[in-house]
Amino acid sequence: MIRFLRWFYLTSWALGLFLTGAQALSPLQVAGQAREERVVYVLRFSGAVTPVLGQYINDGIQAAQETGAEALILELDTPGGSVEVTKRIVQEMLASAVPIVVYVSPPGAHAGSAGTFITLAAHVAAMAPGTSIGAASPVGSGGEDIGETLEQKVKNILAADIRNLASRRGEKAVEWAVAAVQEAAAATAEEALELGVIDFVATDLEDLLEQMDGFTVVVQGSEQALHTREAEIRPLEMNGLQQFLNFISNPTVATILLTLGSIGLIAELYNPGSYVPGIVGLISLLLGLYALGQLDANFAGVALILVAIGLFVAEAFTPTFGALALGGAVAFLFGSALLFDAPGLAVPWPTILGMTGLLLAFTLFAGGKALAAQRRQPYTGMEALMGQEAVVREAFDERGEGIVFLAGERWRARLISPEKPALEPGAVVRVVGNEGYTLLVEPLST
Repeated sequence: MIRFLRWFYLTSWALGLFLTGAQALSPLQVAGQAREERVVYVLRFSGAVTPVLGQYINDGIQAAQETGAEALILELDTPGGSVEVTKRIVQEMLASAVPIVVYVSPPGAHAGSAGTFITLAAHVAAMAPGTSIGAASPVGSGGEDIGETLEQKVKNILAADIRNLASRRGEKAVEWAVAAVQEAAAATAEEALELGVIDFVATDLEDLLEQMDGFTVVVQGSEQALHTREAEIRPLEMNGLQQFLNFISNPTVATILLTLGSIGLIAELYNPGSYVPGIVGLISLLLGLYALGQLDANFAGVALILVAIGLFVAEAFTPTFGALALGGAVAFLFGSALLFDAPGLAVPWPTILGMTGLLLAFTLFAGGKALAAQRRQPYTGMEALMGQEAVVREAFDERGEGIVFLAGERWRARLISPEKPALEPGAVVRVVGNEGYTLLVEPLST
């Protein structure tokens, strides 16, 4: 019995010691597992550099910092955009406590103009095969060429900025980056890698994470090694408003919105009181103008678009059928082309030509209908009786007054002829006017 009690005591003591040790070790194991769970957030953006991209990146940085993500990857495809917006984005990226990776992707994508600065500002820069980067020469706020003196000043400032961004990548990278600003130089993914402009050429995200594993970056002045192998990829999509604003900030969509807005306003003017075309047109026009503001559209192009809309509207109030509409079509065509006359922004010629033709056709159609309505014989009221023939039912007296039958009704009538010929029942007269409910007639036969 004593042996049993001793055995039981020793066993219980050993079991308690084991459980206590397990409890003491378990937090370390969990913490170790938590440290092994690497997370990488991924942003995907395609389009011009606008405040939408700036807000999207800012949201991604906040989410990555709050969750302690290993890195934030931006898959980028952009023709360029606003210099001011780009500066704000670069500042946010440089101040980020989470390593930011810019990955120019998918194949065929381009980090042009402002996209070059954003790529070089990243802690890690990568490109997919078949992509390109560069052509960062400055233009005016409206997309136009700027004066020689101002152009040189802006180029010098941007060259200094891009030199700072590329300085950690070596002399070749700095030389190419300055050429991208001064001479609109561009490079393929392979060329950029050879020059040291980027750190990796990766076929996809998994390949990029594999290559980045162990890569050392400098974040807020401190070196940090990336641990991205087998990291969990968490896509962070734009919210609904950001997606909508990015969608309309597209040259093709902006042109369509301007066209729909113009058609809506013209339809409301030709048919006042319907409200729906006017409301839809006004909203579309405002959204189109917002998109132009995001794209830094050429001011001369905006002015021509407004002139075109004015000419289309004026067509409804002038007798020169087609002349103003044709002028509006020409103004809309050239204005739309000038809107996107900026490096990196492709002029959507098929859309512009199609929308110009649609606007012209609609204006001519609506104007033709309005002109036909003005010339059409009225169907109701006293106006509808003008020019109609009536049959005398009661003979006209010496004062030239009598009763006629017209449109299924008996009317009092009076002759306008000073001779006032005698008209017997059965005679035919024509209505030429009225005084109240008395018809003024002239004889056709006696």
